[in-house]
Amino acid sequence: MGNAFLRANWENLIMANYEIEPPALAPYLPKGVELDYYNNKTYVSLVGFMFKNTRLFGVPIPFFGSFEEINLRFYVKKVENRKIKKGVVFINETVPFKIVALLANKLYKEHYISIPTRNSIDITENKDIKYEWKINNRWNSLAVKSDTNRYKIEQGTIEEFIFERYFGFTKLSESSTQEYQIHHPKWMTHKILNTHIDCDFRSMYGEAFSGLENQTPDSIILAEGSQVSVNWKREQF
Repeated sequence: MGNAFLRANWENLIMANYEIEPPALAPYLPKGVELDYYNNKTYVSLVGFMFKNTRLFGVPIPFFGSFEEINLRFYVKKVENRKIKKGVVFINETVPFKIVALLANKLYKEHYISIPTRNSIDITENKDIKYEWKINNRWNSLAVKSDTNRYKIEQGTIEEFIFERYFGFTKLSESSTQEYQIHHPKWMTHKILNTHIDCDFRSMYGEAFSGLENQTPDSIILAEGSQVSVNWKREQF
């Protein structure tokens, strides 16, 4: 972890997981990796979480260290020397600060955009977590209510499939892929009591994902989160 470029706390991660047909993901699939399946299904996740106490090479970022991030991601694997690297590919990552998006796009070669975001987090008897983002003059939202008890992720569950991912893959071109490593402990989850999603998938992510607006997620998960570090060293293949 001494190779860490970025360290931050990722807190109160909401993951709304939608089954999707593989052809919708094909244009975003980096070379050298393959789609990962859970119970013979491929998934895309609408994600909201708090990015807090951000540090670059150990140095705090004044004014821009804490913010909401909303992203859309899917799940892949890379077979290497008979070992399987389970990872994620980001279709879009949304943050409120233009400087953060510009820096991330330049350094990560990812797909960040900057639009207004906000959050509402109330942790008393329950956890009421809500993330919002504004596009086309309309606020979209991803919200859950959960209990405050913490639960371990069980082996073989959708929670394990979604969260136990320690590699990221970026499609640089049709012939080039970038790989990076992510470090965090196993996350604890909370029991979901209620949910609400209002997302203009077409405007945010394109026509290929517009059908998700009328589709109920297969699952919605809330993870407590932890400190996370992302390696500076990246492999290109």
